[in-house]
Parts: sequence; C-alpha cells; structure tokens
Amino acid sequence: MKTPTKLLLLLCCLLTLPATGTAGKPLRQSGITRGTVKHQGLEREYLLYMPDSLPDDAPLVIVLHGYGGDADPDRYGFEAVADANRFAVCYPRGEKNGAGKRGWNVRYPSQHDMHTDDVAYMRRLARHLQKRYGLSRRNTFCTGMSNGGDIAYVLAYECPDVFAAFAPVAGLTFEWAYRELDAKRPVPICEIHGTADKTSMWEGDPEGTGGWGPYIGVEQAVGYWAAVARCTHVRTEEIAPRNPSNGHRIFLHRYLGGDDGVEVWLYEIEGGKHSWGEKDMDTAAVVWNFFSKYLTR
Repeated sequence: MKTPTKLLLLLCCLLTLPATGTAGKPLRQSGITRGTVKHQGLEREYLLYMPDSLPDDAPLVIVLHGYGGDADPDRYGFEAVADANRFAVCYPRGEKNGAGKRGWNVRYPSQHDMHTDDVAYMRRLARHLQKRYGLSRRNTFCTGMSNGGDIAYVLAYECPDVFAAFAPVAGLTFEWAYRELDAKRPVPICEIHGTADKTSMWEGDPEGTGGWGPYIGVEQAVGYWAAVARCTHVRTEEIAPRNPSNGHRIFLHRYLGGDDGVEVWLYEIEGGKHSWGEKDMDTAAVVWNFFSKYLTR
C-alpha cells in the first residue's frame, strides 16, 4: 500500500526537527540523559543529570573526571545537591591516550600522542548544553578532580567568558600554563587539596619527578589568582571535618577584597591524600556553596 504524499511530507518534517526538542523547544528530560557532541571529527560523549521540573535558564555545573577515570555521576555526589538547589550537572567523558587512559589533554608526558583540544571542546560542550537543554549561559560552572582539576585551571585562563567560577579538587597548575598563559580577567576559584597528596603534591614538583611534568605548588597557584583579582587580604578559619576520627584538620583560606567581588578560596585538608575529599567534607555541597555566590540573573 502506498504511503500518502502528505504523510511522507509530515515524516520528513519530523525527522528534520531541531535536536533541541519539539518545535525548537529545549529538552526537559529529568534524570540521566546520554548525549554526544561532535568535535575534531570525534563523537564526544557526556552524561547529563537534570532534576525534575527544572526551570528554564537553570544553572549548569560541568564535572570533569580524573586521569584514567570516566563519566560517573555516583562518584561525585552532586545529584542530591542539584535536586535541592535546582541546577543541572554534566559529566563529560575524556578521550583515551595511547595507553588507553581517559583524560583531559593538559600535556602530561603520557599524553604525547593525544591531539584533542579539550579547551575548545569544553567551550563547545558548554554552548551545546546551554542551547539544547535551555540552561543558563551566565551561570555555567566548572569543577574537576585531579586531571579534571588540572584542566579547570587551564580553562580559568582560557574560558572566563564561558564559566562563571571554577573549583579544582586536587588540581595542578603546570609550569607550561603558568608561563605561557595570561589570565584574561579575575575569576572566582575554589581549590580543595590535601597536604599529604603524593599524586598532586601540595608543595609542587618543579623537576617533574612524579611523571606529570613540572608544576607549581598549590599555595602559589591559588595566590596567582588572588593577585589577578587584586585581593587585599586573607582570612583563615578552621572548618569542622565530616569525620574527626581520621585526624585531618580543614582550614579555609579566603582571599577577599578582589575586583568586582571576586574571591579565591583554598580548602587545606591537613593530612588529606589524593581524593575528592568526600571523607572530610560534603565536597559537592562545598563546591556548590562557592558557585552559588556567583549566580547572576
């Protein structure tokens, strides 16, 4: 039986509707959604969590996994915080290097065979998510663990027009970035880092003996952004830990008085190792608390 001409035309129209949803409206699917963005000829994958009945123009937090990790919503504990505070959370998936390790290209020696431009990809991904799901361009934020924190620092240099604030966790500023890149403007940054981290060492690794390449110390990295913001003073307070029995003490150093209200924070976990910090604090809630200071309407 032949299909009527009008029906064929209708089917063609449906197949060519914009990816944003019916009649160009943003998608509003709650829970976890899988998606892809084409970049440099690759279909880059991500997971997106959206709470029920999320309003238009809701904030977006992009969470970047560590080296050898993967997009894993259960790892970072953001869903309950997103539900309570009405924002979306995206977990992109890094590409593999020649050794099969997923990650973000920050020029590790082990990434010599990677050619992905992850700075350009993050810019593209953010715009894709904002348009496809109707999320806020003004209130998009970036956090990441380890390698994800490393590239968060690079994005702070390169993409302050895309992200309103950054929260590296156990992140590093590499010497190549420190020497080659210039901050385009002050940006709010919150670093969470353990002083006993042997992977991303608190004191830095100027010789690159750890295998990641030379990088500066945590206090110097944070101090750079405090100087860019022209912060005038620092206040330090001790924070009650989630688990006092492990002997860790937490000190919050807040660099204040910066241009346009920009602050730079450093959570120093005394005795803390290389981790998301979830044994010492509700890291997702701490990160969102910082980001929420920079929400704009």
